[in-house]
Amino acid sequence: MFSEPDFAYEDTMPSFAAALRSAIDAKGLGLVRIQDRLSRRGVSVSLATLSYWQTGRSRPARQSSLAVVRHLEDILDVPRGALTALIDPHRPAMGAFWPRETRVEDAVSEVDIGWDDRLTRLSQHDRVVVGGDRGERTSTSRQVLRAEADGPDRWIVINHIDEHDRALPTIRPLRNCHLGRTISRPQSGLLVAELVFDAPLRRGETIVLEHELISRPPHPLATNYERKFRLPVREYVLEVCFDPAAAPGRCEQFARTAGNAERVRPMAVDHRHTVHSVALDFGPGCFGFRWDWD
Repeated sequence: MFSEPDFAYEDTMPSFAAALRSAIDAKGLGLVRIQDRLSRRGVSVSLATLSYWQTGRSRPARQSSLAVVRHLEDILDVPRGALTALIDPHRPAMGAFWPRETRVEDAVSEVDIGWDDRLTRLSQHDRVVVGGDRGERTSTSRQVLRAEADGPDRWIVINHIDEHDRALPTIRPLRNCHLGRTISRPQSGLLVAELVFDAPLRRGETIVLEHELISRPPHPLATNYERKFRLPVREYVLEVCFDPAAAPGRCEQFARTAGNAERVRPMAVDHRHTVHSVALDFGPGCFGFRWDWD
């Protein structure tokens, strides 16, 4: 369960990005000089990452990034912990719950995630279509989001396929958004994309987004589908629609939340060859279905 204050951002709250910018300005160092001083300490970090941290486009999350921030405190002559204290250690990173977190973090670093923490997930509905060849054809997603500050203008989509020898799916915006930057990493089976809103949101304003992922043939055997939630969602609906010629013999729903064991329960495919489940106040964690045709 989660309550409204978990997502409220007060304008007076200290921000890691604002504190970092202030420390850099006070020290009078440019990012190139900061990067050089870090390098002398044996710490490697890109200029883009430093820039994203000070503008709020991204925040340090991995342990290696937190170590960089501790070095920054020394270089910028701020009290020990002044910057690290502004990073929430309990908030999962963007790559949380993915099998190879660092690869996801690397791909996500190339898009603008600055507003992600300020969008409350009110509702998410995924509809997956499995064809007669037992391969995943499409997945359509609808999100209802609420802005907790003025300015959010995009939503980040992360898609991962297990079979790295096949083409990544095509992403198609359907409602109230258009495609921004897209990062394709076929060797890792990763697709990351920005869905840019038609206009930035004001605090308290909501938006309904829809997009579709279209798999490219040949379609490999589909045996599961799961959604990963870095932040909680009020309502999640997952629906998998099977071709009448290829309904599975067994299906189960599973859920994993941070620090807890996986929970599994059997599910019956209905007369429309569809299975669905609803989760309320779920996450952070993973929620999905898996099935077979035995």
